Order: sequence, then structure tokens, then C-alpha cells
Amino acid sequence: MPTILELKQRVADGAARLAAVDAAMRAELDEISALAADGVSPVPRVPFASVRDGSAPADLIRRRGCVVVQGVFAPAQATEWNAGVETYLAENDADGVSRARRPERWATPPQIYSVYWSRPQILARQSPELAAVRAWLNRLWRFDGEFDPDAECTYVDRIRRRTPGDASLALGPHIDGGTSGRWLGTASMPYAPLFCGDPASFDPFAAAGRPDSLDETDANACGMFRSWQGWTALTAQGPGDGTLQVVPVAGAIAWVLLRPFAPDVPAESLCGAEAARSLRIGPQWHAPLLRALVPIPQVQPGDTVWWHPDLIHAVEPVHGGQANSNVMYIPAAPDCPRNRAFLPRQWKTFAAGTSPPDFPPDDLEVAFTGRARVEALSALGRRQMGVG
Repeated sequence: MPTILELKQRVADGAARLAAVDAAMRAELDEISALAADGVSPVPRVPFASVRDGSAPADLIRRRGCVVVQGVFAPAQATEWNAGVETYLAENDADGVSRARRPERWATPPQIYSVYWSRPQILARQSPELAAVRAWLNRLWRFDGEFDPDAECTYVDRIRRRTPGDASLALGPHIDGGTSGRWLGTASMPYAPLFCGDPASFDPFAAAGRPDSLDETDANACGMFRSWQGWTALTAQGPGDGTLQVVPVAGAIAWVLLRPFAPDVPAESLCGAEAARSLRIGPQWHAPLLRALVPIPQVQPGDTVWWHPDLIHAVEPVHGGQANSNVMYIPAAPDCPRNRAFLPRQWKTFAAGTSPPDFPPDDLEVAFTGRARVEALSALGRRQMGVG
């Protein structure tokens, strides 16, 4: 694996490469800023029916790198799941158990729970509706045999229940799934056109190399390849409610990765990216991108929100709304060798009620009553968990 200095010496024309993508990037950012200034959300919103009939604007969603799919579940269904989650947390004193496990993290009531195996989470993950959305999203990629877009592997994640007034969950602009590995080592393969080809040919939706590009030295690397990160809304929420913000430009990752080659950046710097930290997007190095940071539009219970794994996103610093902002994190993780290999490790944690492999071993649910068991899985759910 090359050092940062060796990488910069090898890509001697990096500054020119940055200039080649800069003009197009700024035009995208200007468009986003203008829409936001006019009170129009630049985040596409499409009804579930348009996903099913193929009429959703695929090219716009690829450009933006994010989308709200409305009405995937009936509001009554999502509200019922929300009540089930609330009951599960209350009956098992999830607040108290969470704070006892990690008092340094939750001096105030938890806002994200290390809870993975409630019945509503299982039912949502294995739902035919979500399977249809994820298959459609997977097909927005140029998958070229890298994965099967129509078969999903379940990636088990947590619950967010953010309460009004909370300021503890603030999370600044960042990109998940890797840090310095995007420049160095095997995780850099999907970005090769930026460093040694024609940067204008880089396609953030080209899947070649992505499922195999895990760099386990990165602090926030994910054990599975997620084609889309996502969550399902259990309550209504929108701007000001302590929810998601995005820079809705899928191609912004090209600018981020070429930014360290600019002459104002120290020779051994990747603009703050380090393997032991998440990939932060800050004003010192990335100010032009941050002017396009916008909140997601208003969503209702049963809507789903999705964003590209390279998309810049954040969490609003304060929940200024009047009601809980609740979601279940459920991404898209299509069938591929890497994801299939992860499933047996994850299955063991389901059987034991422990935390899945990628997450801190809080193991809150081992003794929880009402935890979902294997019997809750449908045939589709079993296949998605690798035991069908």
C-alpha cells in the first residue's frame, strides 16, 4: 500500500485532474443552491407506484445520489411498527440498559439504540415492498455482474429515536464506509479513473470493484457492500426535526478525492482523512461543497429515504420539532460473494440476540423480552439472511 506522499508523487497531475472536475461540480452546486433558495427541495421524491411501474426519474436520482420513496408502507403500518418499537424499548428499559453499557456515550437519554432484533425491524427488512424498492435502486447501478440486483442480503442495523430538543446526536458532514482507504489500497479500485484515467469518465454508479473494495483498516468500513444507505420513517419528520441533511450531488466524491492534490494542501495530507477517523467534510478543505448541504424534505410514516454510499450527509445538530423523529436503518445490500460471506457471522448474532459483527458489542437484547426469533422470518426473510 503506498503512502500518501507516494500517491501524490504517482499522480503528479492531480491538481489538473481536480480542475477538470471542478467546473462541472460547481455548476451542480449552483443548481442545488438555487433550488434551495427558492424553497424547492433538490432531493427527489417519488411515489412507490412510480418505482413499481418504472416511471421514476432514474437519471435525476443518479445525479442527486439520493431519493425519498413515498408510501412504501401504509402510514398505519409504520405507526403500528413505531408503537411496537416503543413498547419493546420501554418494557426492556432500553434507556437504562444503554446508559449502563456506555455511560460515556449516553449521559443523556440515548437517541440511537443498539437494538437490532425487534419484531418490527424483522418485518420491515423482509417485506416484499422493501425488496421491490431495493431491487429498483440496485438497478440504477451499472452492476455488470458484480452483484445480483434482484436478490438482497439483509444488513442488520439499529433504531433511531430522537427526542425533541436533543442536541447530543449532532453529526457533521461526512461520508460513511471508509476514510483513507478510498485513496490507498484495495478500497481505491472503484475510483481509479480519477487517479490514473480520464476523471471525466468516472461514474459513481459503476459497480466494478466496489463489492471487493473493503479496507478493514478504515475506522468506519462496513462489512457488507451497501449499494444504498437508507432508513424507513416510523414518524413524520422534516427540516428542523433533527433529521438527515445531504449534499445531493453523487459526483461530489470525485472532487473530495482529488482535493488533496491541490497546491494549498500539505504534501502528506488527505484533507483530514485518517484511517482511525470517519471521513469528515469540513470548511477548511471542502467549503464549496458545504453550501449545498440541505435537509431532506418532509417525510411521512412509511416513506423510505436512500442515499449513495459516497454521498456527503449529516444529522441536524438540534431536534427543534415537537415530536419524536424515529426511523429504522435498513440499507440495500445486494447479493454478491462479499455479502453472502458476511451472513453466517450475522446469523449467529441473531440466534444469540447479540449485536451484529460491525457494531459495538453492547449485546443489549440478550435478555430482552419480546425479541424476535427465527420463527418470525418469512421464506424471503430466510433467504435474505442466508439460511433459505
